[in-house]
Amino acid sequence: METVQIFDTTLRDGEQSPGFSMNREEKLQLARQIEQLGVDIIEAGFPIASPGDLEATRAVAAEIKHCTVAALARAKQDDVDAALRGLEPAAKPRLHLFLATSDLHLKYKLRTTREQAIDQIAKMVRFGKQHCDEVEFSAEDASRTEIDYLSQAVLAAVESGATIINLPDTVGYSTPDDYAQIFRDVRARLGAHPNVVLSAHCHDDLGLALANSLAAIDAGARQIECTINGIGERAGNTSLEELAVALQVRQDRYPVTTNLQLEKLYPTSRMLSTITGISVPPNKAVVGANAFAHEAGIHQDGILKNPLTYEIILPEKVGVPARRLVLGKHSGRNAFRSRLAELGYETTDSEIAECYRLAIVRADEDKEIGDRDLISIIHQVRRGQTSAPANSGPSAATVR
Repeated sequence: METVQIFDTTLRDGEQSPGFSMNREEKLQLARQIEQLGVDIIEAGFPIASPGDLEATRAVAAEIKHCTVAALARAKQDDVDAALRGLEPAAKPRLHLFLATSDLHLKYKLRTTREQAIDQIAKMVRFGKQHCDEVEFSAEDASRTEIDYLSQAVLAAVESGATIINLPDTVGYSTPDDYAQIFRDVRARLGAHPNVVLSAHCHDDLGLALANSLAAIDAGARQIECTINGIGERAGNTSLEELAVALQVRQDRYPVTTNLQLEKLYPTSRMLSTITGISVPPNKAVVGANAFAHEAGIHQDGILKNPLTYEIILPEKVGVPARRLVLGKHSGRNAFRSRLAELGYETTDSEIAECYRLAIVRADEDKEIGDRDLISIIHQVRRGQTSAPANSGPSAATVR
């Protein structure tokens, strides 16, 4: 199988999102963990942004030895000079240049013409290539760029020395079919340069970042730019952990591989949350608190019989310590029996029936039954001190 390179931009695009700023030591700590995760490229920062970002980029570049370290720069001389200074200590440096190509950005943001933009791209890529063996060019807002002009801009970058071309969906505007077609069209225009790697960088403004990234892989992209926990500008970037698991679970659909160590996904996610103080939502795919938690009785029964009934990947495969069977009003008797057994209480059918009756009553008030609650209930049952409404059976929701 072909390998998809994973370009992690948590330290750059991810850090740009409100509330996720990191200092030098925090960036170093996370960079070490991301390297152990098995990514291929770490984007260490945007050195022109501040002296601190330049210093942090240099620190990461000096520390990381097993994967490529990239630094971002606009296609401007001062930016490129700063990025090159940041990359000086790197064992495997990559200069990452970008310039917007959509007419919207050219007219209102850059106030330049198409022709001037192409000249600027070619000039800066040539200069960068003289000082760094590996140059990536990103056509900012590629998904809203007219395809003929996008192809001209990309070709100018390639002919000037860029070997990786990123076609970002900068504002999360694209749909999977549209985005895949951009990659097919650009690849066709690069017929004379078959070894150029196409890269996808998707934002989640419409909730389509992962879908668009997978569509890009389907259309020939062999580098995906993503972040831990999906952090990034506005609604965030493609989530690295979601992409990794999708490619693992659906190899029948996407016959590619990565160099990622999946068991390090959850620890890496937790480290980022600890550093930033911002936890992922409970329902976040792969790493959320509820990703491997089950409360519905039918689901719990299936999990107890065979985890694959309701889990497409086992929690330990992504580093989650264990699944949780949440005991609440939707739970079934088997879940209560299983948890009591784990706590050291083997129960008879009559005991579990009574425990279940009392637990459902308590769950209606407390929402969730903890271990202390469950132990209290089994002791109450065994002492024969039970009293609860006779009609307190499972709610209709139990059989959802």
